[in-house]
Amino acid sequence: MKQVRPAILFIFLFVTLVSRVSGDVLVQGPKGLLHWNQAETHNGYTLLASIASTTTYLIDMEGHIVRAWESDCPPGQSVYLLENGHLLRTGAVGEENRIFHAGGSGGRVQEFTWDGELVWDFEYSSDTYLQHHDIERLPNGNILMIVWEAKTAEEAIAAGRNPETVSPDGLWADSVIEVKPTGKTTGEIVWEWHVWDHLIQEYDPSKANYGIVAEHPERIHLNPSDWAQRMSQKEWNKLKSLGYLGPKTTRKINPDWNHTNSIAYNAELDQIVLSVFGFNEIWIIDHGTTTEEAAGRTGGRYGRGGDLLYRWGNPQVYHRGTPEDQQLFAQHDAKWIPAGMQGAGHLLLFNNGRGRPDGDYSSVDELALPVDDQGRYARSPDGAFVPAKLVWRYVADPKSEFFSGHISGAQRLPNGNTLICSGENGMLFEVTPDSKVVWRYINPVVGDARPEKGKRPPMPPPGMMPGRPPRPGMLGPPGEVGPGRRGHRGHGPKNEVFRVTRYDPDYSAFAGKDLTPGKTIEELLPAKPAASETSGK
Repeated sequence: MKQVRPAILFIFLFVTLVSRVSGDVLVQGPKGLLHWNQAETHNGYTLLASIASTTTYLIDMEGHIVRAWESDCPPGQSVYLLENGHLLRTGAVGEENRIFHAGGSGGRVQEFTWDGELVWDFEYSSDTYLQHHDIERLPNGNILMIVWEAKTAEEAIAAGRNPETVSPDGLWADSVIEVKPTGKTTGEIVWEWHVWDHLIQEYDPSKANYGIVAEHPERIHLNPSDWAQRMSQKEWNKLKSLGYLGPKTTRKINPDWNHTNSIAYNAELDQIVLSVFGFNEIWIIDHGTTTEEAAGRTGGRYGRGGDLLYRWGNPQVYHRGTPEDQQLFAQHDAKWIPAGMQGAGHLLLFNNGRGRPDGDYSSVDELALPVDDQGRYARSPDGAFVPAKLVWRYVADPKSEFFSGHISGAQRLPNGNTLICSGENGMLFEVTPDSKVVWRYINPVVGDARPEKGKRPPMPPPGMMPGRPPRPGMLGPPGEVGPGRRGHRGHGPKNEVFRVTRYDPDYSAFAGKDLTPGKTIEELLPAKPAASETSGK
């Protein structure tokens, strides 16, 4: 019997019939598992954290829960399962930080044991800095974190920023810190890198960082065309409604000019790759520096200090290209494909595609970087970085049927397939190298976001910080995320997912663990899952 086509599946989407055809498991319904071709998928367990929930789920291929972890805050945004079975997650402090007000806001990093005990709860949130979007655990156990740091209007203008693009509240610049956990709520910053140390501007010769932008592709332009300016009115309204744009963001004044949304580490090269949404680029920097070297332009493993070792995606932002040269469009989740996988050493990323010249559609792109075995990136005779080469891409047919304008991610699996998270619509699916969809799942956790502008909850009293008992009414169970509950933005129900990761059945985290499947997430909602149901016991 022939395999049931996806088109036929969606005709019967609201029928609650389960059918098995030629090894496929097809579940008709608006939530959970929709399609599973068992013969062609890579079996494993998928880690899922809905943006609208305080619960993180580990599900099997059929969507049954094998483990769940409950926190007192929603994600901010990434979650990971460590080799020892612990959950490492970012957490959103939400309205407790009223300075940084954009999509991806975090402020906490938490570690839970397999059984749900909170063993590390590190807060990095203040009036001058906030952890956001993503983290990366290093082989030595330290944690890399992306951080916003606030610069005053005076500091921004003194650095060479156009005063017309600076609000009275100033400008945010991204940085990376490496934190060594030292106690249940403490950590030591042992390394750091700051965008602010590597600027170039040609706006005002009387200010700092003045130079010819095109002559310094290794440095970061302080006055590029802003990403908020480049959006269509439709996309602007959409992101505004989701709370992705802060209340003080305008087309001309956007404090979040970098908006780095992912971080990944290559241990062999001792390099870090950043996905810089605001520039439509990926940046690679040297981790093999001291903090002092990272602030300068010499030293480190590659002799360039903290200057960019490589950048790609949009050469317009350093005056080395035209709109036709732009290849990345609001991208997320850039990371190296691990050794042993198909495409090992290449870069994989989710190219959201918002603002593409040929229409809005997303793709997952695999890139071969112009790098030698010493980790050094090729440059052309005029000093420009040699472009990356696209070696594989997934797009839908027709292209417009696959589009997520923000968040989202992708992961290369051991069998050569790719797991994709279309984050805006909570759609997870696995594709083969020839773009055949062999598994599809819709996140069933739907929540409401914060109230309309002007109805924000009051500031917490002095001393009320994350990790202490929340204020009454602040938190709700999964699927009941209502107005006033911290960490949620925008309006209306949604099932967004920042990113997902699938782990092999033989992953060390599962050694000696009970992986007996329990109920599906949709069977538990809207009630909060009981411990016996979420543990599989």
